[in-house]
Order: sequence, then C-alpha cells, then structure tokens
Amino acid sequence: MTTRVVMAGVMVACACVGVRAQTSRSWTEIRDQFQATNPALQAGRIGIDEAKAAEVTAFLRPNPLWSVTFDQIGNTDAGTPFSASTLGTSVSYLHEREHKRELRRDSAVGATAVVTSTQADLERTLLFTLRTAFVQVLQAKAFQALARENLQSYDEVLRLSGDRLQTGDIARMDLDRLQLQRVTYESDVQTADVNLRTAKIQLLRLLNDQTTPVDAFDVAGPFDFAPPRATVEDLHRIALDRRPDLQAALRTIAKARTDHELAVANGSTDPTITVDAGFPSVSQAFASFQPPLREFVGVGVSLPLRLFDRNQGEKLRTQLDIARNERLADAARLQVFSDVDTAYAALVSSVALLQPYKAAYLDQAARVRDTVTFSYERGGASLLDFLQSQQESRAVRLSYVNLIAAYLNAAAQLNLAVGEEVIP
Repeated sequence: MTTRVVMAGVMVACACVGVRAQTSRSWTEIRDQFQATNPALQAGRIGIDEAKAAEVTAFLRPNPLWSVTFDQIGNTDAGTPFSASTLGTSVSYLHEREHKRELRRDSAVGATAVVTSTQADLERTLLFTLRTAFVQVLQAKAFQALARENLQSYDEVLRLSGDRLQTGDIARMDLDRLQLQRVTYESDVQTADVNLRTAKIQLLRLLNDQTTPVDAFDVAGPFDFAPPRATVEDLHRIALDRRPDLQAALRTIAKARTDHELAVANGSTDPTITVDAGFPSVSQAFASFQPPLREFVGVGVSLPLRLFDRNQGEKLRTQLDIARNERLADAARLQVFSDVDTAYAALVSSVALLQPYKAAYLDQAARVRDTVTFSYERGGASLLDFLQSQQESRAVRLSYVNLIAAYLNAAAQLNLAVGEEVIP
C-alpha cells in the first residue's frame, strides 16, 4: 500500500512539473518567432539585399580602355629591326549621354521597391496561414475543455444513477443504457486530444521549430468574438493604402515608365573619346615624320552610326509594358475591393450567428439540460428525455465553438484582405 501511495505521488509530481514546463505563447510572440525563423521569409529578405546590390551595379560608370602598341618593327637601313620602331599608347572612354546611368540606377531602385512589396505580400499570405493554424490550436483547446467538462458532468450523473439503482429508483437496464452512452463522451475526449496535438505539430512546423516538444508547447489567446468597429468603406481606404500586392503593382508601373525612359535614352548615340601618345625609339625614326617629330599625342572621337538600330524594339516594348502594368494594377485594385467585401461579409455573418448563441441559446440549452437532469434524478423525467437534453446541450456548445473558430478565421481573412491587422 505504501509503495502505491509513493508511486502515485511521483506521478502527480511529474504531471505538475510537466504543466509548469508548458509555457503559453501569445499571438504576438508566435508571429514574431515566425517572422524571425521562417525560411521563406529569410530567403525573401536576401532577395531584397540582392536587389540593392543590383542598384550599385546599375550606377557604375563604364570602365576606360587602355591599350599599348609597339609598331614599325622591321628591316631598316640602320640594320636593327627596332631602329624605326614606335611605342604608342591610348586611353579611350565611352561617354554616356541622356542620363543613361542615372536611369539605370532609377530602374534598379524601382526593382528593389517591387521586390520589397512582393516580400511584404509573401509575409501577408504566410501570416494568414500562421493565423489559421493558431486559431486551429485555440479551437482544439476549446473542444478539449468542452469534451472533458461534458465527460465529468456525465460521470457525476452516472454516479447518482448508481445510487438510484441501489435504492430501486431506476432499473438496471436504464443504468446500462447510461453507461453505454458514456462511450460518446470518451470518444470526444480522445478525439479532442488527438486534434489538439496535431494542431500544435502543424503550428510548430510553420515556426520551423524542431526542438520544442509538443507537450511543452502551448498558445493562449482570446477565443471570443466582437462586432467589427470599422465600416467597410474605412477598410477599403486602408486596403488601398496598405495592400502590398497593390503597392507592388503600382511600383511596377513606376519602374516600367523609368524603363521606357531608359530605352529612349539607349537609342541615343554615345561618343567614345580616345587620347593617344607615341614615342619613336631612335633619332632615325624622327625622319619618317614630316616635319620631323619626336613624342606626340592625339585626341580622337568615334561615333556609332545608328542608321538601323536605334533601339526601336525596346522603346515599343517598354511603352506597351506601361499599359500592361496599368491594366494589372486596375485588376489588383478591383481584387482588393472584392477581397475586403467578401471577408467583411463573412465576418458580419459570423457575428450575426454568434450573437443569439451568446445572448440566449447557450443559456437556454444549459437551463433545459439542468432542468431535465434535475427532474430525471428525482424520477420526474424519462431516460429518453434526459439523453436528448444532454445531446442537445452538447450540440449547441459544439456549434458555438465552431462558430467562434469561424469568426476568428473570418477575422484573419479580413486582415489578409486589408493588408494589416485591423482585428487583433
């Protein structure tokens, strides 16, 4: 007997330690960890750095070209092959006109802005996935708490029914039917435990957390609803300012216009300026120049004759690209309105369904269950009435939990549609 007591004490102590080791994380903590550890977001940030590096490359000046020539080596009257040789050197530089370098830089800056908005849009969609997984854990916890509460209440009814059997108030058949009904409540508890564990595993995978044990991981947050405070018109305005996919579309238009200006500039002619110098090697070589010449320098300018290629194709392509991106931006703007309207309607519908539950249905179901249970325990109600009242109360409370989860998912959908957390 003493050994059993000691073992029971050890098991209770271990369970208490496990409960203490389990720390609950809020949505803010989960979101911050996700933003810091998610590989897709980390890769996107590297892409932004790459785009910024491309800005440096785009603004670089052309490198000058240096050449050295040792010429006029051959058979001369002096008898040496180098008596008339000349050493020449030249430096050439391509001078870019029409602000080509600045336009290349502006185009690269525009590309960085587009990549930044695209990264923000990726984060927006991934946070929605994370928020859905977070809500799923909260929903599973609510189901688990409800299932355990129902089982505990039903066990109390079974205990009282066993006492009634001893006094002869009920038949053995009724008690057996009650005990068989307990399987439903046990199944609810087991299913809730498995669903909660599965939801936690999915959330941990999104966090890229492979070290935290599932049993030591938990989240906490409000599992309730509230009517939206902002109107749909306010949400439209916020979405037009904050939706990163729309911002990416608008920034793509600005980049396309810069690219068109660059294409026009690239159709202009850029001169190549050359400065050269020569150094005859011996005095006999001076005579080969008339009048005799010692060291010399020269300046040259070369221009390509753009008779056929004036960058016509790129000018037309970039002009068309502006119109194409403007149409895409219009489509993105329409999608913003559609997303906000749809998500707002779903949220309002969820609130409309939840309000009567909170105002009346939950209390009514509990009142009917308690009244029938009280009457059955005293012989005033039939077993069928008792089981039906238990089933109705259970169904109402399960529906309420599902509706709360639907509301939280609709809130997450609305945040996704607006582009920021308008509903925390």
